[in-house]
Amino acid sequence: MFAWFERRIDPFKPAPVAQPPGGLIAFYWHFVRQVWPVFAALLVTGGIVALLEVAMFRYVAKIIDLLKDTEPARFFAEHGWSLLGMAALVLLLRPLLGLVHDMIVRQTVVPSLTSMVRWQGHRYLVRQSLGFFQNDFAGRLATRVLQTGVSLRESVMELVGSVWFVVVYAVSAIILFAEADPWLAVPLVVWIALYVATLAVMVPRVRERARAASETRSALTGRIVDSYTNISTVKLFAHAEREDAYVRRAVERNTDAIRAQLRMVTVMSGIISALNCALIGATVGLAVWLWTLGAVSQGAIALTAGLAIRLYNMSGWVMWVVTGIFENMGVVQEGMETLARPHTVVDRPAAPALQVTRGEIAFDHVRFHYGRPSGVIDDLSLVVRPGERLGLVGRSGAGKSTLVNLLLRFHDLEGGRILIDGQDIAQVSQESLRGAIGVVTQDTSLLHRSVRDNIRYGRPEADEEMIRKAAARAHADLFIPDLVDLRGRTGLDAHVGERGVKLSGGQRQRVAIARVLLKDAPILVLDEATSALDSEVEAAIQEDLDALMEGKTVIAIAHRLSTIARMDRLVVLDRGRVVETGTHAELVAAGGIYAGLWQRQSGGFLGAEPSQAQAAD
Repeated sequence: MFAWFERRIDPFKPAPVAQPPGGLIAFYWHFVRQVWPVFAALLVTGGIVALLEVAMFRYVAKIIDLLKDTEPARFFAEHGWSLLGMAALVLLLRPLLGLVHDMIVRQTVVPSLTSMVRWQGHRYLVRQSLGFFQNDFAGRLATRVLQTGVSLRESVMELVGSVWFVVVYAVSAIILFAEADPWLAVPLVVWIALYVATLAVMVPRVRERARAASETRSALTGRIVDSYTNISTVKLFAHAEREDAYVRRAVERNTDAIRAQLRMVTVMSGIISALNCALIGATVGLAVWLWTLGAVSQGAIALTAGLAIRLYNMSGWVMWVVTGIFENMGVVQEGMETLARPHTVVDRPAAPALQVTRGEIAFDHVRFHYGRPSGVIDDLSLVVRPGERLGLVGRSGAGKSTLVNLLLRFHDLEGGRILIDGQDIAQVSQESLRGAIGVVTQDTSLLHRSVRDNIRYGRPEADEEMIRKAAARAHADLFIPDLVDLRGRTGLDAHVGERGVKLSGGQRQRVAIARVLLKDAPILVLDEATSALDSEVEAAIQEDLDALMEGKTVIAIAHRLSTIARMDRLVVLDRGRVVETGTHAELVAAGGIYAGLWQRQSGGFLGAEPSQAQAAD
């Protein structure tokens, strides 16, 4: 039975990745419409349960009147069937419907809807551009994905769960009070009007303050995660107290926001409590006075008193429910600002896959300024021939890494085109583009998974033998057998820590190289690929890099010129333009920017031919 209810919502049902709407109501409906039959069932069962509870109060009043008007000896004989019907309602129907309602809530909605919102939000968010993630805290983004799922579920469930109780109790109470005597309905109508007015004035203010509290909570999470992620920097500079102050400011802002929110809640609670006490006093007092006049029965007094007390208790519950709804709406609204943001780098409709046949790369009058009027890359044209090994050289800020990011389409161009084998990369799918390019960067980022999983990331279908060969070719097999993590996992099974912090820089780099070796893409980008390796390991791995580059189009970036001096051609960038091009020997002889950079670097270069070294001197 539990499993049947749990299967009513599939959190991972196949669906295209879609941008959630930007409007709050539309954002809610985007998710709720996917599971609307469940909420329809929740409304129906909730409505019936509310009606049954009101009917129970009416039965109590009826029993009191029957007791007053019937001789005890004849009571069961005259009213047995009526009492049996009441017992069936109280002992069978009400518990059964309550169980069904609770099963829908706890087994169907709570776990599955939350997971569905989180899953779809994550799928959309992870496809945002690189710049999107660079402009925000990873911790804050993760918090918004997780909290939005919970808050959306809670606010919808609270709304669905309370609407029938509010409507059924309010309308039924007015009808039942008016049946006994129209004057009895007057205090209730006045109370409802004042209650609704109080909520209308106070709840939106609570919502805004809840939204502010949610924003400060997300910022606090981001700061804490930022400190933990960069703990090595904190330790190296002995800035624990500075980080304390950085986080404390966020804690203080979050505390102030929560206090402001709770002040408003306390004021609203006080007003509602006063209204509730006035309702009970006015209703019961009026009923007793009408009874003394012979206008109502004793059962009517029991009915009005019971319903008034029930409304008193329920009104406090409804107040907290409504407050909770708007608090959660504030959290959802904050999450919506992140999850509903449009992708800045998107595929064209039905974009075809990139087909790499030769590996030619052409930068055609490329312009890119990160949205500024000028700078970075300005009208750059460059052709990398099929199978050519090209080295990019230039001072810091010359645009080398930006050019590689544009090739990978981490950003869209502001002008010009980039072509691979004649295909505009803006017209093909991003997945196929990046699948055709292997990249090893200086800032090697590993996943907090096993060494095996990190290497296999280059080719998910790779078997164990392929993984071990790739590790051996990258000389990672020299240290992998000695790895042990905190849970006792060893070798390829050992986990590397967040971003690979449990490995040295050189070890991370060799795992990254093994990953790209396994990927075996036709285009290869080496962005300071051996910068974290010592000279001995770099020399050992150079032959494997040469084998990796064989038959591929290669773009290599390095500040250490010795690592790219053996490329087929070197291109020097300055302020986003190509200013020099040629072989190492030609550029040294030309006496330009490259020659100046070379002269400032001492020593020879690894793996260079003797004639090249002599020419450099």
